[in-house]
Amino acid sequence: MTQARVDLNAIASRVPGTADVALILGSGLGAFADTFEDARAVSTSDLPGYPVSTVQGHAGRIVMGRVGKTRVMAFQGRVHLYEGYPPEMVVLPVRLAHSLGVKTLIVTNASGAMNKRFQPGDLLLIDDHINLQFRSPLRALWKDGVRCPDVSFFYDQELCQLAETVAMEQKIALKRGTLAALTGPNYETPAETRMLAKLGADAGCMSTVPEVMTAVALGMRVLGISCVTNLAAGLSDNKLDHEDVQLVAAQVSERFANLLSGILIRL
Repeated sequence: MTQARVDLNAIASRVPGTADVALILGSGLGAFADTFEDARAVSTSDLPGYPVSTVQGHAGRIVMGRVGKTRVMAFQGRVHLYEGYPPEMVVLPVRLAHSLGVKTLIVTNASGAMNKRFQPGDLLLIDDHINLQFRSPLRALWKDGVRCPDVSFFYDQELCQLAETVAMEQKIALKRGTLAALTGPNYETPAETRMLAKLGADAGCMSTVPEVMTAVALGMRVLGISCVTNLAAGLSDNKLDHEDVQLVAAQVSERFANLLSGILIRL
């Protein structure tokens, strides 16, 4: 499926309403959108040309609603490069949100800890990333006039400070760290875990970075929060399993929801 076959205007016309903030909910974290006030939802399978997620824990819905007075557009689930989609399709939610006038993007994901100061169940405030997917979604935006954006601060510092303030007020532990984006779908090897830790990665995921790159290129502010669901390969004797990722994400869902609600209310 190519970007040329997708009509953003046709998709946008079927989205029920507008929003101030877009929220992409990662593996096991989608239930937060079920708490919205005045919620209206559309299945992504009903949107012409929209990519369909094939990963367990990604519901495939767009939910429009409110958290406090903030209008929120939540994507319950995402698609990934490892599902066979090109980068321009992976970032379609960001382009759709931007086309509807959204100025702020909050991205979330499940990640594996590569730094021993992180444990399963921790919430990580992403303050930088290492892109090891080696594919850029910005190539598809070149024809639209998007050139080489400054990436000194992919993650908006004011939003990061707001997240830390809310976390402190709610007595929620929130650690800053650097996220490594890998292609997947396989988990990293123990040797790769050691390498990534030496490169400065605190946790690793298989998503998020293409969406962040696109949002910043389009002039959107970005906040990233990761739920650490497991220790990366080589840091424990446990075998890695996606069902365990979902289980840990569900266990921290209340803290995660409280943190996100507190942030959204103030935006």
